[in-house]
Amino acid sequence: MARKPNEKPRDSTVLAWTRLVRAEQAVLGAVERDLKEAGFPPLAWYDVLLELVRAPDGRLRPYEIEQKTLLAQYNLSRLLDRLERESVIRREICPDDARGHWIVVTDQGRALREKMWKAYAPAIQRHIGDKLDDKQVAVLGELLGRLLT
Repeated sequence: MARKPNEKPRDSTVLAWTRLVRAEQAVLGAVERDLKEAGFPPLAWYDVLLELVRAPDGRLRPYEIEQKTLLAQYNLSRLLDRLERESVIRREICPDDARGHWIVVTDQGRALREKMWKAYAPAIQRHIGDKLDDKQVAVLGELLGRLLT
């Protein structure tokens, strides 16, 4: 049943919201700790490298990375500076836009992403897959997908 735009949420909706936010923080924090304990940089590094690896020619414009990762522009700029200092990305001038540039994943960046996945994948399994059965994971994925539309 559709609700009026300014109507207060039901108690069950508030409870779902609270649990969603707390679960996101708890699981993300646990995964971040697992990566750190394995000697890897933060998850945001993985997210940027993954999007670059997926991109044609391993390159994206900064605004494309921002859209795909949902990182705020000011955070992304600093992160890209750190990634460049570590030689996992490089910047290239964009010939079509004198002020713009491409962010390109390096071979070192590809290797780092693959190494990180070896710690990240078990962390996802440990903090989600081991706590839910296959049907529950499918339902959770479906419900969260609805929130993204």
